[in-house]
Amino acid sequence: MRSIPVAALFVAILPSIAFGGPVRDFENEIRVAYGDYRAALFQTNTGNADKSRAALASFSAKWSRLSLEHVGPPPQYADDPDYAKTVSSIAAIAEAAAKDVEAGALPKGHETLEAIRDEIGALHERNGIVSFSDRMNAYHAKMEEILGKDYAAQPGMLREDAAILSFLAQDIASHPPNEAGDPEYDRLRNGMIAATGALLDGSRSADATIIKNAMDGLKGPYSRFFLKFG
Repeated sequence: MRSIPVAALFVAILPSIAFGGPVRDFENEIRVAYGDYRAALFQTNTGNADKSRAALASFSAKWSRLSLEHVGPPPQYADDPDYAKTVSSIAAIAEAAAKDVEAGALPKGHETLEAIRDEIGALHERNGIVSFSDRMNAYHAKMEEILGKDYAAQPGMLREDAAILSFLAQDIASHPPNEAGDPEYDRLRNGMIAATGALLDGSRSADATIIKNAMDGLKGPYSRFFLKFG
C-alpha cells in the first residue's frame, strides 16, 4: 500500500482531544465506516472482487448517511472551510474505486482508495485531532519508508529509522481504541510490536540476515492488526 505524506508521521506526537457528545458521536461514525474502508483496502489488495465490492458498498452507504446527518459540520470542524469538500471528496473517491472494481482493475481500485486515508488524515490534522487510525497510518508511512530504503551504505540510518518506528508502535499501544476489549486486540497489537522490536534489535546487530528477516516480518503483523482494528 502507498504511504501517506511523511509530514503525517509527526501527527502521532500531538495530544488527542477528549471526545464527548456530538464530537465523539461523529468520530465514532467515521471509525465505524473506516472499518469497511479497511476491508476494501485489504480485499482490493488481495484481488477478491466480490468482497471488495461488498466492502465498498457498505462503506459508501455509511458515508452517505454520515454526510446527510452532518451537512452542517460537527463542533470540531465548525471552523474548517474545507469540511464539506473533504466529505464529498471521500464519497467521490469511493465511487471511483467501485468503478475500478467493476472494471476488474482491483490494483487500480486499491490505489484509488488510498486517497481516502489521506483525506481523513488531513481533516484530522487540520483540526488538531489524532485518532487511533491516524497513529496506525503514521506507523504505516514510516514502515513503507523503511522498506523502500537501501541501508547498505548507511546502516546507522536503519537504527534511527527503526527507533522511530518503535516509538510509533508504542504510541499506538499507549492510545488503544474503543475495541481494545476484543480478545484479538492484544494478540494482534503484540504481534506488530514484536515485529517492530525485532527490526530494532536487528539494526543494532548489524547482521544482514537478521535485518532481512526482520524487514520481511514487518508487513504481515501490521496488516493483520490494521485490518481488524486500524
